[in-house]
Amino acid sequence: MLRNLSIFALFLCAGLSAQTTQETFESFKLQERRDVRYYIPEDYDANQKYPVIVVLDGDYLFDQTVANAKFYHKFHGMPASIVVGVDQNKNGLRYQDCAFEPDTGLPTEKGKQFFEFLGTELIPYLDTNYSTAPFKTVVGYDITANFQNYWLFKERSLFNAYINISPTLAPQMEMRVPARLSALDQQIFYQLIVESLKDDDTARILQMNNAIQTLDKENLHYDFTQFEGADEISIATYGIGKAFDNIFRMFKPISPKEYKENILTLDGPVYQYLEDKYQGIEDLFGFEKAVELNDIMAIYAATRKKEDVESLKPLSDMCKKQFPDTMLGFYFEGEYYEQLGEPKKAFKTFEKAFAMNEIDFLTKEMALEKIDALKADFGY
Repeated sequence: MLRNLSIFALFLCAGLSAQTTQETFESFKLQERRDVRYYIPEDYDANQKYPVIVVLDGDYLFDQTVANAKFYHKFHGMPASIVVGVDQNKNGLRYQDCAFEPDTGLPTEKGKQFFEFLGTELIPYLDTNYSTAPFKTVVGYDITANFQNYWLFKERSLFNAYINISPTLAPQMEMRVPARLSALDQQIFYQLIVESLKDDDTARILQMNNAIQTLDKENLHYDFTQFEGADEISIATYGIGKAFDNIFRMFKPISPKEYKENILTLDGPVYQYLEDKYQGIEDLFGFEKAVELNDIMAIYAATRKKEDVESLKPLSDMCKKQFPDTMLGFYFEGEYYEQLGEPKKAFKTFEKAFAMNEIDFLTKEMALEKIDALKADFGY
């Protein structure tokens, strides 16, 4: 399925030009001008917060990244995001920007300048001019994939998520990356993606993967994917979509699998799962996500399945806040009072629900049936 999504996303690239811009960025750190591409979501709202995705090798990877970001956002796989791509193809710039010393494996002088350009000029420019969220992702391929790892060497990583596609590793990187991932005290998503057959780096990449997999850290979200049949060109297409799927998994609506395995098996109130999910999204991404109707209905179904009456009241309060013009909140509250054995409160609450707009499966007829049943049983 992911393969099909990524391939389909490529067809979106043809329509990207209307939403993207390109400009020449005057860099003080580099003492040169650099071509930079920007994608700002079409429905951009300065009152909302947008995660930032920084794309190295922008000449090749920017359009693919934007296409996948738009596609996953459209189908609720990730939040709307700002994407910035740095072109590095002209005159072999990528090899200068990302060069490392052969003995130490650390960036050359030009590499240090490029590192500072991204961290102290380009990203602050975005933060100043747009409503950005704290959550930042970096995408790189081959030598640029290796270069992104240098942000792990900081006391606090600038990026929260790393999409590391088929890296050409600098000396000692297979040991340094696991060590830094182990030491960092923050939420890090690290995606290592390679084709089925690589070159001489394959053994070192697999060594790095084995070392990272031994780390037992709650704040490290690691995924290694080796795509069978992919080559050094197609791996980028496969990899970006797969990485987004992993990084933004928490942001997705509750799935049938999640409902069955995570919610129905809870010992405590099922409402707590919903509250924890959305608080986790806010803590991780740095902005509040509106609660989706799909998730509310999943929790409602679980309250009925598990006969969890106590979850109905906080669920109804949430619905009044998230869907204030609909009957959702009052209908759930009416059921809460009904199941508690308080018919008078239930009757009045269902009357309020009847006066409001229908939503999803809830209709005025359903509220009226509740009202009529209470009248018949208790004479109201």
